[in-house]
Amino acid sequence: MDSNYYKEYFELERHHWWFVARAAILRSQIARLNPATRLKILNVGAATGATTDMLSAFGDVTSVEYDLHCCEFLRNELKMEVIHASVTELPFANDSFDLVCAFDVVEHVEDDKEATRELRRVCKSQGLVMCTVPAFNFLWSDHDTVNHHVRRYTSKSFKSLFPHPETIVFSSYFNSLLFLPVSIFRLLTRVFKNKSKIIRQGSGSDFSISIFNWVEPFFLRIFLIENTWLKRGIPAPIGISYLLAWKKPSA
Repeated sequence: MDSNYYKEYFELERHHWWFVARAAILRSQIARLNPATRLKILNVGAATGATTDMLSAFGDVTSVEYDLHCCEFLRNELKMEVIHASVTELPFANDSFDLVCAFDVVEHVEDDKEATRELRRVCKSQGLVMCTVPAFNFLWSDHDTVNHHVRRYTSKSFKSLFPHPETIVFSSYFNSLLFLPVSIFRLLTRVFKNKSKIIRQGSGSDFSISIFNWVEPFFLRIFLIENTWLKRGIPAPIGISYLLAWKKPSA
């Protein structure tokens, strides 16, 4: 994460329409797919702590973060315990957690096969691995560059990282209703790359585009509509992001 982006991220994770809607979708899926009342949870890629706060409603959360600045922020400012480690080398024994989460993490890693292998390794038998990733490489933009993404995924390419595809209990694209306008915007910013920098503030991510501020409540309402079918287990065929939940088979 770029240092300028890190400074923005705390507020973004808690108040930006995209993060707020994503958190609502994730909460619904975790509640739907995990009947247990108190889970032992691993949150890989804790960033500035919003996902750890969200997950704490479902059980005891262990947070992992690779970025040292984020680790220091969590420890010093939020008094939140965090382990500095990489998703490709998790410092936990096999079969340690009921729920292993990596929300927008795997796309940052060159060796995504090893990353997903580690997520599966530390998950208990009959436990869940839940991941989100950005979708479709044709949507690549400055937003991906600022976030140090290595790639974006399709449903097929991300599912291929998980053995026993029959144990994928749910998968779906999301941020679907805004797919067309976001796609057009991303493609236009690639065509007019120099001019697009004018509308981006701060670190230069899509989250820093101030001209959209007045329509953020509208975007939030549209995005949240998707949760009416996702929480019923009905997948969407296309979207800006992708969600997968995989149950680890019994040994």
